[in-house]
Amino acid sequence: MSTSQNTQPIRFFHRGEMVEVQGPHPTRSVLQWLREDAHCTGTKEGCNEGDCGACTVVIGELAQPGDTQAIGGLKLQSVNACIQFLPSLHGKALFTVEDIKQQAQSGCAGQCASLHPVQQAMVDCHGSQCGFCTPGIVMSLWSAYEHHQQQGTQPTRQQLADELSGNLCRCTGYRPILDAGQRMFDLPAVRFDTAPVVAALQSLQSDAGLTYAATQNARTDTFHAPRTLDALAALCEAKPKARIVAGSTDVGLWVNKQFRDLGDIIYVGDVAEMKRIEVREDAEGGELYIGAGASLEAAWGALVQRVPTLTDVWLRFASTPIRHAGTMGGNVANGSPIGDSPPVLMSLDAQIELRKGSRVRRMPLQDFYLDYMKNQLESGEFVQGMAVPLAAMQRQVRAYKISKRFDCDISALCAGFAIELDGEIVKSIRLAFGGMAATVKRASSAEDTLTGRPWSLESVKAAQLALAQDFKPMSDMRASADYRLKVAQNLLQRLWLETRADQPVSSEATSVWSVMPHVISQTVEQGA
Repeated sequence: MSTSQNTQPIRFFHRGEMVEVQGPHPTRSVLQWLREDAHCTGTKEGCNEGDCGACTVVIGELAQPGDTQAIGGLKLQSVNACIQFLPSLHGKALFTVEDIKQQAQSGCAGQCASLHPVQQAMVDCHGSQCGFCTPGIVMSLWSAYEHHQQQGTQPTRQQLADELSGNLCRCTGYRPILDAGQRMFDLPAVRFDTAPVVAALQSLQSDAGLTYAATQNARTDTFHAPRTLDALAALCEAKPKARIVAGSTDVGLWVNKQFRDLGDIIYVGDVAEMKRIEVREDAEGGELYIGAGASLEAAWGALVQRVPTLTDVWLRFASTPIRHAGTMGGNVANGSPIGDSPPVLMSLDAQIELRKGSRVRRMPLQDFYLDYMKNQLESGEFVQGMAVPLAAMQRQVRAYKISKRFDCDISALCAGFAIELDGEIVKSIRLAFGGMAATVKRASSAEDTLTGRPWSLESVKAAQLALAQDFKPMSDMRASADYRLKVAQNLLQRLWLETRADQPVSSEATSVWSVMPHVISQTVEQGA
């Protein structure tokens, strides 16, 4: 591996000091650098695709003004090191399991223990057996520990379970790990001194973005990380064949599993304008604007704040580390027929905003997809954001995700529904499905069958029959075609049960997960 002369080094904070890296290929993962170059082998390699969480690390960035989750000027988020490209660390801080003990010794106010409270709690509660998954679990728990210490709160067992949704443990089981998550707050507190990290990161701030290049096998690939939206637009137009990358939660697998060469990369993760989420008022009632670079966690959080019925899909969208790294814009632009964001956004009449150079255009999201993995993007054009009408959020909205596992699983199908009633008559309805066709799409025949008719079981049965005209689903490893169609029809009836004018059933009553904490607590008490 040689290095191009026209390049900048990657600079980031690690193990208490600034690190400068030059030479590795732009697609070298953070995990590879940690284990093979930095010889920090506490972080483990498991699945190498962002599923198991053995490689979980925490990334720190300078917090933006008004960030309520900031910890001493830092924004801390757990991510999967195996699918994060090393140049994406530029200007950030990397924390691994090796840092935790050092923090315990430096932040214990004279009552030093050999282990951090997170680690000690895992020992006390017997939360580790083979230990392979333990470093990743410790990092997820440490992130939760720091956030709750900052807020002066303690997490519930369900909140801890959500934090650990991306950490698989095959031998210990989660009961003792959840015990440890609660126990760590009972031990003498250790506070993280963020001042040296903030000072170091502030010294790296500049208006110019990173241009990092390395030559391998006689070919030079460049990692461009612009810092402004205009610079991003200019790069995309000048380099239309470059691969646009945000969280690399999908593209990272192309490298690790398919061994694909990406060529030049344009990274959008340093463009603050692309992460903007804001309400924009206008004469038509306004919109919630979600920048394409906003993380899945931030984007779903903004939607759930206005539509609480989307909470279940938010928490079940991949895992916490994936939602921290991945973006809603990337999920939409990817065009996967089993993506979970597009069905919900379609049901809310969302528009997608595209940019090429200085030209910006919008279209309904439902018109964006042309065929399997084909869309309306022109050469040099990129997704700039999504706009959701505020009026659409006033309808009765539901979203249902069907998968083999509850946490961290790909959908067999996902549905986004929005209905507006005038008395007992369906005034308008949006029924969007993923996993039922080559693209995410609306069920136009079923919608037409219901619009203007009484919202009754008879109407629902007619719409269920119409779904067979809208979709001819395929069979694959996740579900058969017959199963997908039957479940889609059943979800229409569930929507009716929850939204009918006469004695609607609460969404909790139609979900087994609403009673799971009670069942689990009873099981533990009975010693099962």
